Formats: sequence, C-alpha cells, structure tokens
Amino acid sequence: MRHLLAFLLLAAPLPAAAETIDCRVVGISDGDTFTCLTSAKQQVKVRMAEIDTPEKAQPYGTRARQALSDLIFGKNVTLNVQDRDRYGRTVARVHVGSTDVNAEMVRTGAAWAYRDYLKDKSLLNLETTAKHFKRGLWSLPLAEQQAPWDWRKAKRTGRNQQTAAVQPSLSSSASFSCSVTKSCRQMSGCAEARFQLRQCGNPRIDGDGDGTPCEAICR
Repeated sequence: MRHLLAFLLLAAPLPAAAETIDCRVVGISDGDTFTCLTSAKQQVKVRMAEIDTPEKAQPYGTRARQALSDLIFGKNVTLNVQDRDRYGRTVARVHVGSTDVNAEMVRTGAAWAYRDYLKDKSLLNLETTAKHFKRGLWSLPLAEQQAPWDWRKAKRTGRNQQTAAVQPSLSSSASFSCSVTKSCRQMSGCAEARFQLRQCGNPRIDGDGDGTPCEAICR
C-alpha cells in the first residue's frame, strides 16, 4: 500500500509554474502601465497587477508616472504574470532585482492597492502606512485623494450624460461620414470625433481605450 501511495504521489501532475517574462522597459504610459522588450525583441504591454495609480488627468497622475519611470525605465525587469486583460495587456507583478515594484509604488504613496483585484493583502498595510505618513498622493488635500476607480466611474457617468445631450445633433448631422477614417487633428469638433468612434469604429482616436475619443477636444 505504501509503495502504491508513493507511486501515485510521484505520478500526480505538478501544478504549472507561474509564467515569468524577462524584459527591458522602453516606455512608460502612466503610473501602472508600461512597455518592455524581451531579448527576442517582442514587445510586451504591461498592466501592473493589484495596484491602481491616479489617472494622468487626476492630481498626482503625472508624478505617479514619474515615480514608475524612476523605478524601472531603461532597466531589466522580471514579470510574474497573473493574467491578460481585455486590452491584451500582460497583468503582472514586476521586479527589478529584489525590489517588488508594485509594492514599492504603494509604499511610497504613488499608487493605491486595487481592491477589486487584490490578492496580496500586505499591499493594504503598505497603503495604510503611506497614508499615515502622508507620502506621495496622501500629502494632497483630502478632496484630491480620489481613488482612480471612483474617478473613472464619475467620468463615465458624466460622459454618458454628455452623450445624451449631444445625441440629437449627431443623428441630425448629414455632414459626418465613415467614408474617410480621420485622425483627431482632422476632426471638426467633438461631435464628429464621437461619430467616428461610435458609428465608424475608428480605433485610432481612442488610444487608451477609455471610450472618449480625441481627449484634447472631448474633455
């Protein structure tokens, strides 16, 4: 019986090892998104797992991007892959040597622990400590310490209301056409940009995939 049990244990399949990717960081999009290249010159778009940083239009958004850049830009990193998101980005914990970059962003007050996708509860403790010592974004006035997910939700709600307000002009306009796919610089205004995105499916004018085209004219 003991021999049989030993055989079964040896024969049982081992759990698959988590995927890791080694690459060099070549671009920083914002505080939690970047691009790197593998040794095979394969480009990998990375969304950092379990954290969320202020959006670029939020208070501290630019500084969060700079904080990430200071940690990883031009450096070799190891990605411990957790998932792929709906935009095709690799969702991962990121390490530079022994430094857990995701945790470091939270520890220094450059990022929030992302509650909806949190696996590592220690990030909550790091956030609490950063908040206590008013590090990074926690040094902002209380009114500006808005969680990025709440900020995005408020923006979506406002955008839906704005869309309802402009819908009659969109539907009644005969001057907009899908025959030519335009860039943002070629738009006559926000109404045409929205028409191009929603009616024509023009992906070029919504680079960050947030549903708002040509953000310079559709704020």
